[in-house]
Amino acid sequence: MAGPLLLRSLFSSTSRKSVSSHLPPLPRLYRRFSSGPAAAASTDQSAYLDPGRLRNVAVIAHVDHGKTTLMDRLLRQCGADIPHERAMDSISLERERGITIASKVTSISWKENELNMVDTPGHADFGGEVERVVGMVEGAVLVVDAGEGPLAQTKFVLAKALKYGLRPLLLLNKVDRPSVSEERCNEVESLVFDLFANLGATEEQLDFPVLYASAKEGWASSTFTKDPPAGEKNMSQLLDAIVRHVPQPKANLDGPFQMLVSMMEKDFYLGRILTGRVSSGIVCVGDRIHGLRSNESGIEKIEEGKVVKLMKKKGTSMVLIDSAGAGDIISMAGLGSPSIGHTVANAEVMTALPTVELDPPTISMTFGVNDSPLAGRDGTHLTGGKIGDRLMAEAETNLAINVLPGIADSFEVQGRGELQLGILIENMRREGFELSVSPPKVMYKIENGQKLEPIEEVTIEVNDEHVGLVMEALSHRRAEVADMGPVAGNVGRTRLSLTCPSRGLVGYRSVFSSDTRGTGFMHRAFQSYEKYRGPLGNVRKGVLVSMGYGTITAYALMSLEARGTLFVTPGMEAYDGMIVGEHSRDTDLDVNPVRSKELSNMRAAGKDENVKLSPPRLMTLEEAIGYVASDELIEVTPKAIRLRKRYLDVNKRKAMSKKIKA
Repeated sequence: MAGPLLLRSLFSSTSRKSVSSHLPPLPRLYRRFSSGPAAAASTDQSAYLDPGRLRNVAVIAHVDHGKTTLMDRLLRQCGADIPHERAMDSISLERERGITIASKVTSISWKENELNMVDTPGHADFGGEVERVVGMVEGAVLVVDAGEGPLAQTKFVLAKALKYGLRPLLLLNKVDRPSVSEERCNEVESLVFDLFANLGATEEQLDFPVLYASAKEGWASSTFTKDPPAGEKNMSQLLDAIVRHVPQPKANLDGPFQMLVSMMEKDFYLGRILTGRVSSGIVCVGDRIHGLRSNESGIEKIEEGKVVKLMKKKGTSMVLIDSAGAGDIISMAGLGSPSIGHTVANAEVMTALPTVELDPPTISMTFGVNDSPLAGRDGTHLTGGKIGDRLMAEAETNLAINVLPGIADSFEVQGRGELQLGILIENMRREGFELSVSPPKVMYKIENGQKLEPIEEVTIEVNDEHVGLVMEALSHRRAEVADMGPVAGNVGRTRLSLTCPSRGLVGYRSVFSSDTRGTGFMHRAFQSYEKYRGPLGNVRKGVLVSMGYGTITAYALMSLEARGTLFVTPGMEAYDGMIVGEHSRDTDLDVNPVRSKELSNMRAAGKDENVKLSPPRLMTLEEAIGYVASDELIEVTPKAIRLRKRYLDVNKRKAMSKKIKA
C-alpha cells in the first residue's frame, strides 16, 4: 500500500512545491502575472509566456523521410536528455515497427524563444492525426527526402497545411547520400514548387525558404553542402529559420480563457488529461472551467470543474506550471468528460470554438465476439460488452475512427485503411481481447444516382524487370497508370504513378513484396471519390478448409503439400471450417489436416520422423486482413491469428453459397 499512497500524496495540491523542486526549472522567458491586488497572493508563482516569443510548428512529411529523427536532433540541440533514438515514438508498436502512429507535442527553448514542436505520422492511414494538429500551429516544416522527392503523402499533408493558411519551410533531408547532388536538390525543389502551385498556394506561401539537412548526421544548412564546417554541424540554422519565418500566435491575453482540445490521454491518478492550444485568455491552477460542445440545438455544457493540474511537455519530460497564456500549447487535468474537438473555457463563456473537419473514413470492418471452438483459451476479455467499451474508448481518442453498433454483439468500425485498423486490433489483442474480424469493406457513396468509390493515388518504384508483373497485377485491380518514367539517380529503376480503387489495394502489399522480391516500394494516399470502376479481376485463389477437429499432424500435411501453400505447422490446433492453406486452384477444397497414421502390428520402414515439410506461410495480422474473402473471418487472440470460414459447418456453407448465386 505504501506505493499508491506515496504517489497519491505526490500528486496532491499540497505537495506541488515539493514536486516542482524536482522538475526542470522554467525558462527565463516566463514572466509574472497578477490580475489585481486581490489575486496577487494566489498568482504570485503564476507565469505565462509572452506570445511574441512563442512559435508553434508542426513537422510534416511523407513516411520515412526523417521527421522523428529530425525531432531527436532538435531536442538534443536544445539540451534535452534523450534516452534513446526516436525518442518521440513512445508507443511500443511505434518502436517495434519503426513508424509514427500518433501525433505528439513537445517544447524546446531556443535563444529566448519557446518552440512548441508537433511530430506527426507519415502514413495515409493516420492522416486524421495530421488534420487535428494543423489547427494548433502557425507554421510547418515540410521534410522531403532529397533522393525520393515529393511522394503521395507529401501532397496530402501539404494540402492540409496550405488549407489552414500555414507557411511551410521546405527542408530537403538526407542530402549526405552519395546519389544526391545539387542538381537533384534543385530538381526536387522545382517539383515541390509545382506541388504548392497545383494545391492552390498563395504568393506568400510560394515564397518558402529552403534548407538542406542530414537529420541522421545532425546538421542543417541554408546552402547546399554535403559536409559543413565543424562549427556548423548542428541544427541552429533550422531553429533560426523557424523563429524568423514562422509567425507568432495571434493571442488575446485579455479575453476569457478558451481552448480547443486536440489530444487526449488518460492517467491513473489525474484522470483525463486534455491537450490543446489556448486560443484566448489566461488559465491558472484552481480556475473554474467547463466543457462545451456544439450540436444541432446549439451549445451544450458537458461538465463543470476546476483546473487541478497544468502541465507542459519540455523535451521528453512533463513539467508542472501554474498558469499559461493564449497561443501556448498545454495539458490540463480536472475535467472527466470533454474529449477531442470539445472546447474548455472559463465558467462565464458559452461559445464553442470551431472544430476540425476530418476527411471521411474509406473502409469498414466488423468486430465481433470470437465464437470458434477454440474461443476463450487465450484471452481474458471475451464478451461483446467489453469489446464495445474498448472500441468506444478508442473512437473518443481517435477521431478518424467511427464505431457503429451492429447486430448480435458486433460493431462496425470505420477507418482510413487496413494499417490503421490493424494497429487497433493488435493493441486489443495485446490487452487480452479475443475477437473475430470481418474482411475490410470499402465505403461507397451514391450521388445523383451514381455509385462512387474511394480512389487512391499510388506511387511505385521497382526494378525494371518487375514492371510487367506489377502492372499485370494492378490491371486486375482496376488501376490506371497516370505517369511512368525512370528514377533519377538510380539506373535500372522505374517509377509508376497510378490511381487505383481502395478495394483493389486491400491485400496487395504482401503480393507486391513477393512480386518484387522485396526490392520495390509502394506508397498510397486517398485522392477522391470517383465513379465505380467495375468488378475486380481474379486476385486470389481458393483455400484449403479443415474438416477435422484436433491437433494437426505432419503425416496429414505431407499429403496436402501438393494441393497448395500451407498456413499451419504440425502441433497446431485445427477445427471444422478453419483455413489451413491456399489451394493451387480457384475453388475451395475441404481437407483433413488432423489425420494420423494408422497403427498396426506390421513393422514399417518409414516413420513419422522422416517427414520433411516445406516451411509454411505464417501470416501477420496485416497480411491476414488483406487476404480474407467476404465469406471468411479472422480469429484474433493474444497468442494466435487464425483464418476461418464465416460458417463453420460445410453443409451450411454450401447452402449459403447457393443462396448468394440465386
